[in-house]
Amino acid sequence: MNYDLIVIGGGPGGYVAAIRASQLGMKVAVVEREALGGICLNWGCIPTKALLKSAQVFEYITHASDYGIQVSGAKADFHGMVARSRSVADGMSKGVNFLFRKNKIDTLSGTGRLIRGKKVEVTDAAGNKKTYEAPHIIIATGGRAKELPNLPIDGKKIIEYRKAMSMEKQPKSMVVVGAGAIGVEFAYFYNAIGTEVTIVEFLEQGLVPREDEDVSKELSKIYQKNGIRVLSNTAVESVDTKGRECKVIVKNRANGTTEEIKCDVVLSAAGVTPNTENIGLEELGIKTDRGIIQVDSLYRTNVPGVYAIGDVVPGPALAHVASAEGIICVEGIAGLNPEPLDYNNIPACTYCNPEIASVGFTEKAAKEAGYDIKVGKFPFSASGKASAAGAKAGFVKVIFDAKYGEFLGAHMIGANVTEMIAEVVATRKLETTGHEIIKSVHPHPTMSEAIMEAAAAAYGEVIHL
Repeated sequence: MNYDLIVIGGGPGGYVAAIRASQLGMKVAVVEREALGGICLNWGCIPTKALLKSAQVFEYITHASDYGIQVSGAKADFHGMVARSRSVADGMSKGVNFLFRKNKIDTLSGTGRLIRGKKVEVTDAAGNKKTYEAPHIIIATGGRAKELPNLPIDGKKIIEYRKAMSMEKQPKSMVVVGAGAIGVEFAYFYNAIGTEVTIVEFLEQGLVPREDEDVSKELSKIYQKNGIRVLSNTAVESVDTKGRECKVIVKNRANGTTEEIKCDVVLSAAGVTPNTENIGLEELGIKTDRGIIQVDSLYRTNVPGVYAIGDVVPGPALAHVASAEGIICVEGIAGLNPEPLDYNNIPACTYCNPEIASVGFTEKAAKEAGYDIKVGKFPFSASGKASAAGAKAGFVKVIFDAKYGEFLGAHMIGANVTEMIAEVVATRKLETTGHEIIKSVHPHPTMSEAIMEAAAAAYGEVIHL
């Protein structure tokens, strides 16, 4: 069968690209070996947020007296939480199936492989092979959990994120290796429902090491207050899984001391690696660098008619990035001359409690880039809405270029900040200055007032601090 476009992979990059292509009049097929929606909808973004919401609700109940409500006998139902998470994921995947039917997109179930002549060979679960042809092929095969050499994932005692959200039994103790978004989100979830959690991070900054240092310090303080042990600048030397418990040997990189930590399970949360093996890249001569497919600003590879988006290309491995790349790629194929993606204006969100959201330069990066900067910071402890909501932890930090007022970056930690960061993304896209933020009236009482107040703080005009 012939198509105008074949997309290999039905995740947030692939399915969005397919829908946009259909809107532009193309005949489209998507190759997917599991459920539509990819890791994000089925095993990542969506089901993890369902688990985190369950943990948050449980925390509300256990702290109900803070709000003048008396509740007794509350108990975390681990199996119920997991079941709800899977139900939410299933519903979202069915929604993508509906969108495919609506947009007349064919789903080719199986594993796709590029072959010469602008063709894709699809092998189904039974091993049957069928070949399809299209002048345009997009590789959107996504990524998987990165496996560390000294931390082999066995799916039982050493697990990755998929197993962490579908375990048969809640562990009494857990060591989380890696303090990025995946690591701190699962650490929050399990700690909130009663699991003893230790986080081990190789980098010196500690929790969320890619975020601004002030955010990292704030989250570390909150986590340790909540009983989570945080070991930064620490390497995992080995894990012994032979006995009933795991024995994790860690080494402090600053002083060289070692320690044995016993736990029920180890969660490997050291990031993701691209799914680029055995899909025909070598046979076609598609250029890669350490497994990452090299593309131009319209996601064209060095082989005409073959494109790549999402976790398999350079850039942050985020669902919204893959979706944006997919739309740009398809619009380029259609000759619409789309604007290339600005990777310095990509929001990052972490859904632990408190939430974290950021975009643009950190304070350190802005200084290293040579900017003379103005920095403003507004704590949620000074926010009326945050006080009323019982969510006074955290702050908003903004960074401006001192000369021109350019909005260089924003870094937030607190309740609902993942809903607030889009304001900064939009204002940076529109080249809004710090003074324009200050003079934009924000509604009261809201958490978003903190952005205006932080901007005012940068210019010595803050009112409520």
